[in-house]
Amino acid sequence: MTGSRKWSVIVTLAVIFGTGLIVGLWLNRRAVVTSIPLPPPPPKYEALESGEAVVMKVYQEISPAVVNIVATHQAINFWMQLVPQTGQGTGFVIDSEGHILTNNHVVANAENLEVTFIGQKKLQAKLVGRDPVSDLAVIKVVPFSGMKVAPLGDSEGLVVGQRVIAIGNPFGFQHTATTGFISALNRDLAIGQRTMMGLIQTDAAINPGNSGGPLIDSRAQVIGINAAIFTQSGGFMGIGLALPINRAKKVAAQIVKVGRAIYPWLGIKSWRDLDQNLAVQMGLPPVKGVLIFELFPGAPASQAGLREGDRTRPAFYLGRPILLGGDVILGVDGTATPTFDDLQNIIVRKNINDRVQLKVLRGREEFNVDLILTEDPRIQR
Repeated sequence: MTGSRKWSVIVTLAVIFGTGLIVGLWLNRRAVVTSIPLPPPPPKYEALESGEAVVMKVYQEISPAVVNIVATHQAINFWMQLVPQTGQGTGFVIDSEGHILTNNHVVANAENLEVTFIGQKKLQAKLVGRDPVSDLAVIKVVPFSGMKVAPLGDSEGLVVGQRVIAIGNPFGFQHTATTGFISALNRDLAIGQRTMMGLIQTDAAINPGNSGGPLIDSRAQVIGINAAIFTQSGGFMGIGLALPINRAKKVAAQIVKVGRAIYPWLGIKSWRDLDQNLAVQMGLPPVKGVLIFELFPGAPASQAGLREGDRTRPAFYLGRPILLGGDVILGVDGTATPTFDDLQNIIVRKNINDRVQLKVLRGREEFNVDLILTEDPRIQR
């Protein structure tokens, strides 16, 4: 190969290599410029399903206001020795003064109360007051900087199917969240000699230790207080019950103000509702209502002139004794009261000194009676 031809080949190869290098760099530069940029980090909860995001948001907002309650009292063992016994439950802060709402059965008979906030902050609490009727109690801690308060919602407009979240301390596992839906409303539960009325039923898991904890809606507002479960095994079987928050707010406000709950009453005794069959047998129109057996002397119903049953006319109906001749309460303020529980449910929502109008049946005559409610003296002070 001649020298000129050799240099020509070298120059040609150099040009080709240089051109290829330039093109490669340009293509590489173009590839970098036109590639799809990496997406920015997603906002909080955005990558989650909407249901998951709701639960996480509610938990983060409400759990700092939820506390584990350890109640201690002295008991006598087999050897007649005093030994401490403890029980656990849940509560939540309801105001900036450090008041905590819980169930009465969590703190009843407690001699020492210790609460634990999320992050293991422990404080001593004192009992402000308790109400065995509603199974509610209020305790108090010294408020501290950064203490969170659970927002209280409205339980009046609840509907079956709403998502709910329960936060509590089942079996001592602190700040546990469970989820579910409102399964039913206005459930009644008989516990011993009393009946808890108008409860919220939920399938969110509630177990021992959850008592007194909040039932929360998807807007992070407390709509109920987890109070009981219906079970045949001792554990959760899909039916949890919570006291509506509207009723709890009224009781809690009274406990904070005067140390106890205040209940209005009519002052009647009735252990048999009047159904249509019994009404016909008594010679009355086929109506439903509350048959008055006895009146408390000096109570509003007695003062208003209502009539109690005649003790000289005892009778039996379906194997149970009844007294004949008493008035029948058919309604209150335009709302029918076919059962005693219906009547109580209306009266318990009233206030002392409220004026109410009763629709009454006496014999075959219907008439209205106005009376003013007074405080039920039977409630423990």
